[in-house]
Formats: sequence, C-alpha cells, structure tokens
Amino acid sequence: MKKIKKLTIIAFYFLSLSPLAAQKMQWTPDGNAYYSFTKKGVEVVDVLHPGKEQTFLDKNELIPSGSSTPLEVQNFKVSPDGKSLLLYTNSKKVWRDNTRGDYWIFDKNSKKLTQLGKSLPASSLMFAKFSPDGKKVAYVSKHNIYIEDLSNNQLTKITDDGTDRMINGTFDWVYEEEFGTRDGFRWSPDGRKIAYWKLDARDTKNFLMINNTDSLYSFTIPVEYPKAGENPSGCSIWFYDLSAKTTKKADISGDEVQHYIPRMEWVQDSKSIILQQLNRKQNQSKIIIADAGSGASKTIHTETDPAWIDIKTRWNDNDPTGWDWIENGKEFLWLSEKDGWRHIYKIDMNGKETLITKDAFDVIKPEFFDVPNKQIYFLASPDNATQKYLYKVSMKGGKAQRVTPGAYTGSNQYTISPNGKIAVFNNSNVNGQSIGAVVSLPEHKELVAAKNVTKVNPETSKTEFFQITTEDGITLDGWVVKPKNFDPSKKYPIVFMVYGEPALQTVTDDYYSSWSLYAGDMAQDGYVYVSLENRGTPAPKGREWRKSIYRKIGKLNIRDQAMGAKALFAKWSYIDTSRVAVWGWSGGGSSTLNLLGQYPDIYQTGIAIAPVANQLFYDNIYQERYMGLPQENREDFVNGSPLAYAKNLKGNLLLIHGTGDDNVHYQNTEVYINELVKYNKQFQLMSYPNRTHSINEGEGTSLHLSTLFTKYLKEHCPPGGR
Repeated sequence: MKKIKKLTIIAFYFLSLSPLAAQKMQWTPDGNAYYSFTKKGVEVVDVLHPGKEQTFLDKNELIPSGSSTPLEVQNFKVSPDGKSLLLYTNSKKVWRDNTRGDYWIFDKNSKKLTQLGKSLPASSLMFAKFSPDGKKVAYVSKHNIYIEDLSNNQLTKITDDGTDRMINGTFDWVYEEEFGTRDGFRWSPDGRKIAYWKLDARDTKNFLMINNTDSLYSFTIPVEYPKAGENPSGCSIWFYDLSAKTTKKADISGDEVQHYIPRMEWVQDSKSIILQQLNRKQNQSKIIIADAGSGASKTIHTETDPAWIDIKTRWNDNDPTGWDWIENGKEFLWLSEKDGWRHIYKIDMNGKETLITKDAFDVIKPEFFDVPNKQIYFLASPDNATQKYLYKVSMKGGKAQRVTPGAYTGSNQYTISPNGKIAVFNNSNVNGQSIGAVVSLPEHKELVAAKNVTKVNPETSKTEFFQITTEDGITLDGWVVKPKNFDPSKKYPIVFMVYGEPALQTVTDDYYSSWSLYAGDMAQDGYVYVSLENRGTPAPKGREWRKSIYRKIGKLNIRDQAMGAKALFAKWSYIDTSRVAVWGWSGGGSSTLNLLGQYPDIYQTGIAIAPVANQLFYDNIYQERYMGLPQENREDFVNGSPLAYAKNLKGNLLLIHGTGDDNVHYQNTEVYINELVKYNKQFQLMSYPNRTHSINEGEGTSLHLSTLFTKYLKEHCPPGGR
C-alpha cells in the first residue's frame, strides 16, 4: 500500500475504475463469511471470527496434471452450489484491464483441475460465468460466445460472425472506456437463454498508432476509435435459446448507430430483458422491455435532460451494465438528477416512478438494499463535498439518517454483506486510513478492529482544506499543503494540480488527496501545493454544479480555476505571483494548456501530460456527452480547445505524451506543437515511445517521468521562501 503513493492522482483514477480491483473477495450466500484468495489458496473467512479461516482450495491443489508449478490465480468465482471454483489465470490486457485469459474449473469433491476452452487460443477467454444451475459455463473468445458443458467439456458456439469488427458478448474501445462496459452477455435466471450485445464496428475508422522501436521496420497498431462527430458502432441485443439452438434479435426502435445501449439485464421471470437506451447526444434515456421469445419491445419510461443523463452510478461497481431489482422483481431502483439532486427512485414494470430520497442533497453512490428491513443504504455528504458518509433511508421514503459515526471523518467505504447485518469498513482522510474493520449495521458497532491502520507522519506538512469565492461569486473547494517551517512574511511559489473535467474530483478528503509526481518533498523544498475544484466536476453539489459545464469544457472550468487563483493571491499575501506553476494529466493536461493560453499573465510555468489539444480529436461518447454534436455546435469544441490559445503562450511549457496512447492520441500533442511552431513559441517536449495513457510501461519509466517533472519544476518555478 505504501508504494501506491507514488502513483499520480490520475493514475489512481484509472486504477479505481478497474472491475478487477476487488474481485478476489466473494461473499458466501449467508453473508457471514467470504471467499478470499490468499497465499494459502482460496479460504473461507468468517468475518466475525478472524483467524478461523477454512481452506476451500489449497495452493498445492492448483498444480495441473503434467505440470510442476501451480496456477497463478488472478480471480475466481464460486459455483452456485458451492462445490466448484472457476479460476482465472494467465490474463492479458484488453485496453485498460486484463480481461482475457485462461479459465480452469476446480471440483472440490474430486480435487480435479480442468481447463476450459482447451481448443481455443491461449489467453483468449473472457467473462466466464456459471449457468444458474452450475452445470455449464459461458464465455467469449475472439468476439464469439461459447457454452461449455462441465459434465463432458463439450463446446457449443452460439455466435459465428465474430471478428475484430463484429463484436459479440463484449464491447469496442469507446463503450468500454466511457460506459465502463466489458462483460456483454447474460444468463437468464432459469438458465435456458443467453442475452448478449452485438456491436457492428465495420464502419468505425481505425486510428493508427505507430511503433518505431520494437522491430527493424516500424509497424502500425490500429484501434477502432470513433472521434467526436463520427458515428459510433451499431448496437443490438440478441437472444440465444439453449434448447432450440436458435438466435433472435430484439426489436428495439431507433437507429442502431444513433443510439447507445449501456445497460441490459434479464427480468427475473426469464421471459424478457430490460435495457436502457440513450440517444446519440445522451440527453434522452429510455427504459425498454423486450420479449425474449418474440423480440417485441416496449418503452416503459423516458427521461430527458437539457445537458446529459449520467448513467455511471449504480449499486454494483463491477457490473455497471446491470439492474437493481426490488420487490421480487416487480420494481427496480433508479437514479436521476431531474429535480436538481441525484436522488433514488423506484420504478415499476409499467414505468410508474416514486421518489425515495427527498432530502436536498446528492446520493453519491448507492450501496445496498436491505430487503427484510426495507432500507436503502447509500453514500452522501450533505455538508462537505470532499467527504463520503453512509446514510440509510426507508423504502417508503422520508428523511435519510446518517449511519457513519461522527468520529469517522473523511471518505468512508463499505462492502456490505448479502444479509445486510455487517460490513467491511474502510475509513480514509488526509491524516491516515484504517482498512478492513467489520461493523454491524445499522448500529455501526465495531465487531472486528481494522487490519491495517496508517497514520500520516506528524513531521509531514498537513493538508488543509479551504474555500475561496471568486469574483464571479463562485465558491470553490480546495486543499493546500504549505511549506515546512512556513513563514507568512516570506514569498513562496505556488503549484496548482488541476483536472477540471466531469470525470474526476481532485479535492477529496482521503489519504491520497495531495499526491504528486514530485520526486521528493514539495513542502520541504518550499512550495505551496494547491488544488481547486471548479464547476463541472462530479462533486456532490447538485445537478447545476455538475452540468453547468455543458458545452463549456475549456471555458467555464478554466475561468473558475483562473479566478480561483486570483482570489487566492489576493487573500494569501505569502504567494509569489512571479512563481506560479500548474500541471495536470489527461483532462488536467488540457486544462493546463488552456490556463497557459487563456490566462498567460497568471501562470508562468505549465507541465501538461497527455493533453487533449483539440476536442474534435477525442472519442465521441465522452466529448459529445458534455459538448453536444460537432455537426450542431462545432464552435464550442474549437473555442474550448487549447489549440485555439497556443499563440498566447508566454511562459514555460513542458509537454509530455506517450506515443502509444490509445486514449488521448499522441496526435493531440503533434498538432499543438505545430501551432506553437507557427507562432515561434518555445517549449520543451518529452515523448515516451509506445507508452500508453498511464505512461508507466517499460523499465525506468515511472522514475524518469517523476525526475523529469521535478527537475523542470525546480528550474522554471524555483522553490523556497524569499
């Protein structure tokens, strides 16, 4: 855990999105224990009686026949009957995560290990799942879906048109990146059918990245990547009937190319599916039910928003595509910002909705539905947008009650057991963290103490939170780390860490809130280190705060940051306004370039990592969601892009980018360089060959990046009080 502090806040953002991050723990059905993969193998851990683990699978049983070494298990699932394990090994990366690999079955009774899909290419299986009766496993390989009978390992191929462009059971690059969708098929609850996504990417253009270093002759790496203004892949839903061995397409109204389907799940009676359809601009959401037999569909609920409809927050982080059923499948829970706050609603199968959370504050994240007690648990923080606390509310609605005791300040995280009576509890704030405590619910009584408690070194400069109001009347949250031996009579340089777009908050009260690439101690060296939270970020401050940035990325957020800096300079007399630096990664790199270009009299030094220089170069789902369609308002994309302001650069600029970045293409940096050259603007550039958006591949890369960052900052924004 200590080594993770060397990650940047943006790198941690990518890590936190991973669906694999928390999958080595699986609750037992009764919710009193969980399966966990340890050095000993897979164990059943009684959460209330630590140290009394029971071995389900010993590590010595992980040695396949004919081999002398055990499998390196990276994930596992327990069968519905609890008698076997589905083991995931030999994984390979697909864009962000290692979502393809090999799968094995371990039978607890026979102690036998059997590899699935042995006739298929190595490390090609994805998203293997037991059938509801545990007798079969379905998975994806090379964009086709297979079912394997565990009694005889016979394979049934249920799709046969899968190619790099016809994608069954999983998704293309942009669906995965922007909707968080990866696993693209579902067993029906009765196990008789499978519903799956099919994406037709045949008309999606390739973006070609070039590799100049790994062979005598360079070669290109194609990524199907629909940029802003380009059509997305066509999306449809299909059914496969196991007994009839037939497929049927769901008849869903609306052009398949001009609509998205980010969520789909079976209705619990196994007769139909329910899905969410978004239009291309993502400002209209429809909930549709489609019959699995006839394919016929009907819309039961429609919602619109003048800006966009956010679909990312739901109960299960590891399955953002699914559904949250209540009342034995007769109703489901839904999130909407239609009344100005992100609230929980329940909707029945006829589309009738009922508001549950009625308080004037946001639901940050739903956590758990306690069926017997008709209670919903969720995270919220009505009074401080930098923090997270557990609340509960009755299914009948009414006033929400805080569950997290007042002693636990900061950002709190809960993994609630299926019985709703206990939770694994983590508390994190700028002063430290405690990980792995077990508490009762709703009393929040500690039943088992935290396994890992970390306190910030008292000699380390403390992170302080503040608020500043700009000349536009906008109050921004911020944190600051002041120099050691701080003397307010001296003048110190200030460094701003910025992101500023709708994907991420930077001002949060957690253990890592002041991360930096800096190789050393910024406070010891005499820097004032600051981050400000502008409008448009996903802070729990209401719909208007978040969506005021619509069609204004690169303008509104940039003005908030610049005016926030000016307000700080007026308030803090110890800031040396001749030594002002700003840095950011990805969207933060874009903000850095925009701040240098639009407010060159405020910022003298900038370090921009992997920036989007031209919003028209980024992917369509993200950019069109927040900016509209280029065909309708192209000027907003142009006016919000750093490219338009490169000619105004006055100060020092270090551009950093990986040439193998499949997310924010190196193309962005090259066109920005052309603009700087055009206007004779001098700058420095560091290109990392074949590194991706995280710039952490290859021996020595992370150290080199950190050293480069630090050296440049010290040279162009010298540290120390004067």
